[in-house]
Amino acid sequence: MEGRECVEKPIESQHNHDAENGSPPPGTSSVERLLSDDPGLPEPADMRRNDDYYPVPGEEKSPDGPSYGVPGREPKKIPDEKIRMQDLGPGAPAGGRSEACFEDGVRRVDYVLAYHVKKTGAAHRRAARGADGGLLRRLRRSMSLRGSRAALQPRDDPEVAAQQQQASYHDDDKRFSRTQFEEKLLEMGLQLERDEESNIPGIGFLKIHAPWNILCREAEFLKLKMPTKKVYEVNQGNNIVENIRLFIHKVTAPLHPKVDCSRPQSVKPLSHPFSREKQHLFDLSDPDSFFGSKTRSFIVYEVLKRTRITTRPRRAGITSLLGSGVYTAAYPVHDGDIEGVDIKTNDRKLLYEEWASYSVFYKYQPISLIRKYFGEKVGLYFAWLGVYTQMLIPAAIVGVIVFLYGCATVDDDIPSMEICDPRNNITMCPMCDSACSYWRLSSACGTARASHLFDNPATVFFSIFMALWAVLFMEHWKRRQMRLNYIWDLTGYEEEEDHFRADYELRIIKKKQRNEHKTPKNEKVKLTCTDRMPAYLTTLVMMAFMITVTFAIVFGVILYRITIKSLLHFSSYPAARSNIRATVKTTAAIINLIAIIIMDEIYAAIARWLTRLEVPKTDKSFEDRLIFKTFILKFVNAFTPIVYLAFFRGRLVGRPGSYLYVVGSYRMEECAHAGCLMELCIQLCITMLGKQLIQNNLFEIGIPKLKKLLRRRKTDMDAEQEAELNKRLLRHEKDHQLGPFGGLAPEYMEMIIQFGMVTLFVASFPLAPLFALLNNIIEIRLDAKKFVMGLRRPIAVRAKDIGIWYNLLRGLSKVAVIVNAFVISFTSDFIPRLVYQYMYSPDGSMHGFVNHTLSVFNTSDFQTGTAPLDPEILGYKVPLCRYKDYREPPGSSSSYEFTKEFWAILAARLAFVILFQNVVMLMSDFIDWLIPDIPKDISLQIHKEKILMVELFMKEEQSRWYSGGRDPRPEKADPSPLLKRSPLMPPPGRDPYAHTANC
Repeated sequence: MEGRECVEKPIESQHNHDAENGSPPPGTSSVERLLSDDPGLPEPADMRRNDDYYPVPGEEKSPDGPSYGVPGREPKKIPDEKIRMQDLGPGAPAGGRSEACFEDGVRRVDYVLAYHVKKTGAAHRRAARGADGGLLRRLRRSMSLRGSRAALQPRDDPEVAAQQQQASYHDDDKRFSRTQFEEKLLEMGLQLERDEESNIPGIGFLKIHAPWNILCREAEFLKLKMPTKKVYEVNQGNNIVENIRLFIHKVTAPLHPKVDCSRPQSVKPLSHPFSREKQHLFDLSDPDSFFGSKTRSFIVYEVLKRTRITTRPRRAGITSLLGSGVYTAAYPVHDGDIEGVDIKTNDRKLLYEEWASYSVFYKYQPISLIRKYFGEKVGLYFAWLGVYTQMLIPAAIVGVIVFLYGCATVDDDIPSMEICDPRNNITMCPMCDSACSYWRLSSACGTARASHLFDNPATVFFSIFMALWAVLFMEHWKRRQMRLNYIWDLTGYEEEEDHFRADYELRIIKKKQRNEHKTPKNEKVKLTCTDRMPAYLTTLVMMAFMITVTFAIVFGVILYRITIKSLLHFSSYPAARSNIRATVKTTAAIINLIAIIIMDEIYAAIARWLTRLEVPKTDKSFEDRLIFKTFILKFVNAFTPIVYLAFFRGRLVGRPGSYLYVVGSYRMEECAHAGCLMELCIQLCITMLGKQLIQNNLFEIGIPKLKKLLRRRKTDMDAEQEAELNKRLLRHEKDHQLGPFGGLAPEYMEMIIQFGMVTLFVASFPLAPLFALLNNIIEIRLDAKKFVMGLRRPIAVRAKDIGIWYNLLRGLSKVAVIVNAFVISFTSDFIPRLVYQYMYSPDGSMHGFVNHTLSVFNTSDFQTGTAPLDPEILGYKVPLCRYKDYREPPGSSSSYEFTKEFWAILAARLAFVILFQNVVMLMSDFIDWLIPDIPKDISLQIHKEKILMVELFMKEEQSRWYSGGRDPRPEKADPSPLLKRSPLMPPPGRDPYAHTANC
């Protein structure tokens, strides 16, 4: 049941009372008056004090709520005022509660802190009341210790009693820290209300409300841009690009979400950093929505980050308190319920209907509503994901065309026809020692035809296309990001230095204590590279060790393939012997996938541990370092098997009679006659689909459901009892049952790895963009449902770009050009076919190409113990066998040495890599130069906004002059330089209108 909407106090009345001689606004409780009358209370740091700012408001007393006292003296007597139901107005919920409000039904809950409580019921409520006075708090602690000592009787277990006493000490310490922190929050002006009689056993809640004057103060301090009364019409560009964009927008109108807009898109309010002195300039027509729930929670979070307590050995903030268990959770509340009878429409419900439902998978995302509800950082992620998914559509179409071209031309491919022709009667050398025997080339017909689907002339075109596609995608995103910055009023936003992390502050304190007598008092202490050198060395060693582990896993899979292939050749089952190659390829790819998924989770934990060792100064530095380490480890983990198949398998083999062996008698595996491109395609397909299906989708769906099932089993409730409990839960209690928000790094990381799969080896798998597109269509709605229904509401963090992720994408797009050049040159047969056709073919066709690529080996030259055990399996003794390589025949002056054709083809391969790389890079740089980062219409609108802002302030100043009965026109300057300045004139350098600021 959704409670009625909280009713905020009118702005005019609050402002008028704040402007009086320091008197509190109406409705202020006795606690607030107690705090405001105390001259000894400190004013919040870094805040300006003036007549319009009531600096230290306390907490309004709620029914049956705690009474917060002032540290260091006894609290005043607070009358037990009760709020009657009829005073709250119609629609108030039973008990005077509202799901997103305080118990008075008036003040909305902007933020919630959760913590563990032991007692329940009325006794706990009374304990919470008395815990805040100085004398009563000390009395309670002494009674707690006395009770712990009383338990130490001879008949009790001393060890258990000692543990209980230690736990009591810890509980008292946490309770004392909470009280100190809450008193600091009161000093900062926030209003608090405890709820320790919640419907969740053992969990207490601290509800936080930011009154209007605190919102104004913090909005000015944080320089939040807010809409003014001035609106202007957004002029659409007249160039061809803008006309095309507007035409596409009109054509795709049915695909846009049905989100009600209070103002047409062609009209935009002029925004300016909020100022309390210029409140009359801002659009305060709807006070309740001026500071939305996203902005209110962000402001409260900033206050929480700045608030510190000094009762511990270090200054502890909200991060430290959460890490030490003083508080167990901190989150803003969701707007309301989604499903139910008579649910009022809210942004969360609208997001569920128009974004988080699978039935609207074909529609665009409501990016502006996502940003309004979750903040700019989350909004930018989903905007980037939407742009990436849209750009995958042309890539998927071209990839399908390339694949269909391969299907259509497979019957006309001369090399495949020669391999499949049984009349050629080509006998191939064994694929392994002893167990393997000779085999006919025509048995590889299926593999050769399948390889042509991905290894054809269109693949080269597709590689060039995807390289240019990556550049276009980056340019398109930069322009889209700039447009969103303009729409969201982030054009002038610059990220300020973040607060220091708690771990960094602790290290600084320890360093000060060590060097107390060595360091001058006024010298600023900071962590240097020398202090961090052990952590850096640990990171370097651990990263190298983890990469080595990845290589070892890949090597283990190689040994698995070699062993299984030999065992299957010894098998007595005909079915096993006939499908050896397919069985080995598929099972090895699945083993690689399982290893990748497991090691991904291990690497994520190791990367976080290593980042903590380095003790970064700020949260942003911590996030960037963590992302970089995680990306390196996961990239190596995902792409090492693929790189081996593309560039190393089949090239470190040797030749018949002189094979390369590892770990004793394990002979390195070689590719099929059609090359390793087919196996590379299988590995890419299984890895990509497996990661997307298992790691990205099933884990995101299955793990939350599993946690929910385990939570239900712990409470011994069935589905009906849980549904009944959910009906009784209030809004902040329902949100506590949701999963915590773990950041956007995992979401970005899976998309970056997918981007690598799509671009790096696209020459071997043209269908990768199609699979990525299908996955992303599901991924967007899956993430949307998770954000709207499965997670607590994240903090609305401001951001104007996607940060380090853009640099990673740009780096991958550059590496993709080089990788695809090497795949085409060395993995596929494109260059050997080209060289044969134009240099060695007698008629300029591909006839005879297969025979040209095969060398001859005399079976009498096998090393001892390596010849086939059954040499006459084909029905006759084989004197000569063929193998794929360019070597001299036996009996020549340089038997089994590389031929001239080998060196000619190698030179052609290297020349192609250089040519391909430079041509594609040149084209990419040209496109980058051709397309401006900022759309022309956006640059014009930004310039127009600056002009309108100047006009608005000039008009405001003129109106102030006229309202004072003075002529705003400057008087004629006195030519005499000897006249002294009048005492009424402002001194040089001061604003001449400054004395009218409070008129």
